[in-house]
Amino acid sequence: MKELKFWLVVAAVVLTATSLLVSHFLVRDLKREEQGRMELWAEAMRQFSEADDETDLSLVMHVIEGNNTIPVIVLDQEGNVADFRNIDDTTNIASRMLASGDSIRISPYQLLVYEESTLLRRLTLYPYWALGLVMIFAVVAIVALMASKRAEQNKVWVGLSKETAHQLGTPISSLMAWVEVLKETYPEDTLIPELDKDVKRLERIAERFSKIGSLPEPVPESMNALLDRVIEYMDKRTSQKVAIRGHYPSHDVVVSMNASLFEWVIENLCKNAVDAMEGGSGRIDLWLLEEDGTVAVEVVDTGKGIKKKNLKAVFRPGFTTKKRGWGLGLSLAKRIVEEYHHGRIFVKESEPGKGTTFRVELRH
Repeated sequence: MKELKFWLVVAAVVLTATSLLVSHFLVRDLKREEQGRMELWAEAMRQFSEADDETDLSLVMHVIEGNNTIPVIVLDQEGNVADFRNIDDTTNIASRMLASGDSIRISPYQLLVYEESTLLRRLTLYPYWALGLVMIFAVVAIVALMASKRAEQNKVWVGLSKETAHQLGTPISSLMAWVEVLKETYPEDTLIPELDKDVKRLERIAERFSKIGSLPEPVPESMNALLDRVIEYMDKRTSQKVAIRGHYPSHDVVVSMNASLFEWVIENLCKNAVDAMEGGSGRIDLWLLEEDGTVAVEVVDTGKGIKKKNLKAVFRPGFTTKKRGWGLGLSLAKRIVEEYHHGRIFVKESEPGKGTTFRVELRH
């Protein structure tokens, strides 16, 4: 992919350079030709002004009348327009043409001034039009290639997710059956209910993977209850050195969403926050906010923070600063929030050594 983009850029540069070079020589040759024609036209005007009644002016008039493209003005010794060709309005144009420096002295009393023909001016601008077209072609080609590559990657991830869900289905069903057997055999055992919770969680995880690539229908759900479930789950599986707290409005905040997928997004942000503590003590605060028709969840941690150079790359597939992991968590979270819930997820702020705030926004 990178090699193809490189060669596209090289091809665009070569085409542009060739076009500029050819146009430069063509414009230069045409300019010289027009200059020669103007010198011939000036000589014809000189002979015309010096001719007597016996002089044959047929060739002279042919030369004078033959100029149908180059704008030309003949000025008298006071600077007034004595004659002109290929100009509709001479108002203020004589001084402009005189300032351009393209002039030929016909006689002590007459001065010929001229400027480039319309054809020559168009040819002068042509390379820049060509450059713009080549750049547009290159940009369109690169965007199309990137979109094609991204679509191909999406198909791979969707297929992988659905196959993972399918493969998890059989062992999860078996585990659920064994948990029921254990409940009947050891009804007083306090660990079996916790085991049952973990098996059910595996079932939810498989359900999440099975929904990747499809558009699950959102339904009204309590965001307060969802965050409570995340906190309860993370609290039991996180070191006691890390405190996880929720901060909600006094009323229930109801949002249309796919609770299973959105819960995974918040869990993923919390797990990243725990990893950012690097085994030390810290704090994670989940803030639920309502602002102008928007419901926002902010995950604030006191971890190691994110370097400024990495802020734009954290949601890119494969990006990770951990020694373990594939760097897909935040990429999938972004897809769930933006494509499935039409919301936003971004790093609100981060400072190395002090912590990070991720913000997720959904429409109320």
